[in-house]
Amino acid sequence: MEITSNKIDGANAEIKATITTEEVNANLEKIAKQLAKTANVQGFRKGKVPVGIVKKQYGQKLVEDAEAEALREVLAKGLEELEIANESLIGEPNIAQFDKSDDKIDVTVKVAMRPEIDLSGVDALVPDFEKPAISAEDVTTRIKEIAQQQATLVDVEESRGVENGDTAVIDFEGFVDGEAFEGGKAEDFALEIGSGQFIPGFEDQLVGMKCDEESVVKVTFPAEYTAAHLAGKEAEFKVTVHKIQVKAEAEIDDELAKKLLPGDEAADLAKLEEQVRLQMESEALGKLYNEDLKPALLSKLVSEISFDLPAFVVEQEIDMAVNKKAGSMNEEEIQELRENADKLTELRESFREEASESVRATFIIDALAQEKGVKIEEQEVMQTIYYEAMQTGQDPQKAYEQYKEAGYIPAIQMSMVEDRVLSGLLNAKIEA
Repeated sequence: MEITSNKIDGANAEIKATITTEEVNANLEKIAKQLAKTANVQGFRKGKVPVGIVKKQYGQKLVEDAEAEALREVLAKGLEELEIANESLIGEPNIAQFDKSDDKIDVTVKVAMRPEIDLSGVDALVPDFEKPAISAEDVTTRIKEIAQQQATLVDVEESRGVENGDTAVIDFEGFVDGEAFEGGKAEDFALEIGSGQFIPGFEDQLVGMKCDEESVVKVTFPAEYTAAHLAGKEAEFKVTVHKIQVKAEAEIDDELAKKLLPGDEAADLAKLEEQVRLQMESEALGKLYNEDLKPALLSKLVSEISFDLPAFVVEQEIDMAVNKKAGSMNEEEIQELRENADKLTELRESFREEASESVRATFIIDALAQEKGVKIEEQEVMQTIYYEAMQTGQDPQKAYEQYKEAGYIPAIQMSMVEDRVLSGLLNAKIEA
């Protein structure tokens, strides 16, 4: 067996070999003898089956197994020559060539390795920045907003119509094509005008109505409405206003602090102001991180940290981009790609730079995560999905199962790792 191994770069290698027919036959003989010891063949006792019978019964399968054994030997010897450990490999080796002739098989095996990434200069790539400043006025404004949300509703005594921001206590009943529909009726329903809680246009038509006044509100259900039988339908609601309510003026004092900081016996307004300031600083910093610093930092890492990329991983990324693009193409455009190899190549190459950057980013984040001990277990992913589902009124378990069935869990896990790694680098900059 002649083997020539070549390390193309830090992430790709190629192993060429010529396997003789004699070597394949020797493997076939060995496999047949081993199989003869365990094969069940009618008319022969187990372990007593002649090798010739085994060869005849298993035929082409033995040839394929013998060739596969030779390929494994090629790979093992090639990796040994290249001094590449099995744990350094990424993905399965790719058989790029397998040319059989009467006396030999010429093969080429391409392998990809996990690239070595120099992270020594990462800290210098993290930009300088200042934590967002939260003023005393900002804190006071936020506490007033919180207090107002906590304030009780009181009836409007004066004779006036409903205004934006009021809470109208109403009875309503909805009709489509003159027929009442299920779920379209309620009594003494408290609706905050301008909250967007009801179908678009409904709340606007209540503005100006007075207590005990009746009216017909005409709306159209959105085309994407959750109840399919109502989606896109025109509807009329008979509405009666019983009360108009507004929020009472909230007191900003120690009592409010005790209410908003339950369990803290020493709670007072000063402590509440400090808690709100810390929360606002965290919100502002999170916004700065997510909208500006993290995307810029990742882009900087990708552009400044140089290493070789496994070719097949880039090709896989291009495949995904092409498939996504094909999803938005018409049949004529897709047929053109099928018939015109140059056109398909041109399309693939248009995604190469973006795909390479994406792969580079993934390897950088993975290397940083290993260096800094960042790991996201599936349990944490599940908790995150549960929380977001509850925030949007979805069934948490159902949402998690849907993500899992669609194969999205690894991508969410990777995204969470990326977020934690980049946040860690930025946090270290603040603390430095």
